[in-house]
Amino acid sequence: MSTKRVTALIAEDEPMLRAQLRARLAQAWPELVIVAEAENGEQALALQRELESDIAFLDIRMPVRSGLEVAEELAGTCHVVFVTAYDEYAVTAFEQGAVDYVLKPVTPERMAKVVERLKQRLDRPPASLSSVLAQLEARDSAGPLRWIKASLGASMRLIPVDEVQYFQAEDKYTKVVMADGEALIRKTIKELFDELDAEAFWQVHRGTIVNLRAIARVERDYRDQPLIILKQRPEKLTVSRTFAHLFKAM
Repeated sequence: MSTKRVTALIAEDEPMLRAQLRARLAQAWPELVIVAEAENGEQALALQRELESDIAFLDIRMPVRSGLEVAEELAGTCHVVFVTAYDEYAVTAFEQGAVDYVLKPVTPERMAKVVERLKQRLDRPPASLSSVLAQLEARDSAGPLRWIKASLGASMRLIPVDEVQYFQAEDKYTKVVMADGEALIRKTIKELFDELDAEAFWQVHRGTIVNLRAIARVERDYRDQPLIILKQRPEKLTVSRTFAHLFKAM
């Protein structure tokens, strides 16, 4: 491996996930220099062309231009690591020769493996991504759940999932909590989690799923457990020990 300074760009539209990725990289590779962070694909392209970093960590799903489009544009100018919440993306990318991938939420163990592989590949030309990009772009998917059909008294309402602050198990139902009200649905937390966009919704308790975009900040309670403060709701959401690792680097 070369001894020169190694630089990287991080492209991820969610601030919390971007911070987590940066923290995991700092733990696994303290010498790596993060030269820039981008919130969308267009910004990532502009920054990479200007700074010419050695490695680009690209979220597959970003606004304006996707990580796949950015990787196609960069075409062999740097090593690429795909960041994704979807196993099918990751497995395909890995098998076709992309440098590597990390699944969200990023674990220290996975990041350590990615860093080791990157160090081994740095002195080689970046891998060709043409075949994997073609496969990923052609991927047929019904996509994640976008609407929730919920009961409000005697009426039925169609709720966009983007408006949901969090879901919480309640007896035989699941409570759908929005900024301005609540509704009930006959779906379990597990069923919901399997259908929701894993990049936007995290399970934080056996009976709770939260919309990442609804989070204002994460504090610590008297037991040093994460406590979620919402932007538009007064209640605080407890993160169980099982899911506390998701917020460890924040």
